[in-house]
Amino acid sequence: MTACAIETTAEDDDRGGEHPGRAARPTEFTTGLTITANGAYAARLAGDGDALYVERWTLDGPEPYAVPLPLDQPEEPGTQLLPLADGRVLVARRVDGRRNTFSLLYPTGPATGELRLGAVEAPGSEHLVLLPPSPDGICAYALCVGPDTTTLWLVAGGAFGPEQVAEVKGRCAGGVWLDRTGRILALDRRLDDGPVKAVAVDLERGGEVTPLLQITEDSNDRLLLADPDSGLLLIRSDAPSPGHDRLGWGVLGSLLPVRFPECLRLDDAAVTPFAVQPGQVLMPETCAVALRIDAAGGSWVGTWQPMARRMGQLAAPVGWLAGAGLWTAGGVLRLPYATAGAPCGLADVEAPPEPEPEAVATGASTEASAGADAAVGEPRVCRPVPLQQAPLTDGKPAG
Repeated sequence: MTACAIETTAEDDDRGGEHPGRAARPTEFTTGLTITANGAYAARLAGDGDALYVERWTLDGPEPYAVPLPLDQPEEPGTQLLPLADGRVLVARRVDGRRNTFSLLYPTGPATGELRLGAVEAPGSEHLVLLPPSPDGICAYALCVGPDTTTLWLVAGGAFGPEQVAEVKGRCAGGVWLDRTGRILALDRRLDDGPVKAVAVDLERGGEVTPLLQITEDSNDRLLLADPDSGLLLIRSDAPSPGHDRLGWGVLGSLLPVRFPECLRLDDAAVTPFAVQPGQVLMPETCAVALRIDAAGGSWVGTWQPMARRMGQLAAPVGWLAGAGLWTAGGVLRLPYATAGAPCGLADVEAPPEPEPEAVATGASTEASAGADAAVGEPRVCRPVPLQQAPLTDGKPAG
């Protein structure tokens, strides 16, 4: 439910109306909040200066609350965290410039328990990064990226500590789950000096790799988010404007073209999706999408639906952990924030109103529903999403 935001700055923008406000920048050190796939828990690094510690948030109760999980030694700023569905937090630490150690932290009365899982070597120029939370909430995966090959590791949830589960040719980044079981993973892959293309990796078939996005031969096509219920895909590609990335959408398993709405393009701000409304089975056009908007003055929130012509913009709550949030199936956007007076808070925002009837593409829903059916049935690798007949602006209603 989360996605990494692009860390860019730009001047204020006049397009799409006045900017509604910026997220205040907390004085306390904070990193982004990572939320489990089911929205029950989250984790982040918190603290002041060098005194950093792991903090777990519980989000599925009547009121959110945070539990600090400090150890005898403070955490380094580069420590990576991943919450699990049982409330434990996976911690990945870089040691001696090459070893990555993994532990599970959990509260034990007034203290913090730590279960050491083992380590993965990432020598030389290789680096290791945790993937987004698995849909099953039990397993945790990491990518170890080398000069020519990327290895996929199961670092939590296995029987004997970290184990290599796949090897993919090329340098991979990103990581988006395409199903609800944690079987099919999309990665953004670059082979040699070629363009970036999203591929699907089947973890139950030994890491079998299948092309996922092939918009044009030379375009860089990245997958940012996917919703298995509806089949909605959020894509970043320079296919419509070579050398300049655009935000677009498509449908998993459908022959509908990728569309690049003009309303999602702001000249002086970066727009990055971070959450999609779940539960919209076979209805990708009605899914509400939350977007992080970054400009020189700060960050705020956008809301949009594929069937809409416009992107709504609204002020983020003070202390918003920018780029973090989740939709409920009922269409409420929950934005986590932390301030001195409210160190663990959730602000609820209602879904955008339904677009005008004329903003709905005639006949699109039937085709999209047929394509999205693959996302809710037996997991499978879907065909690439084509662009050949795609509109590149929102001149057409569905765009």
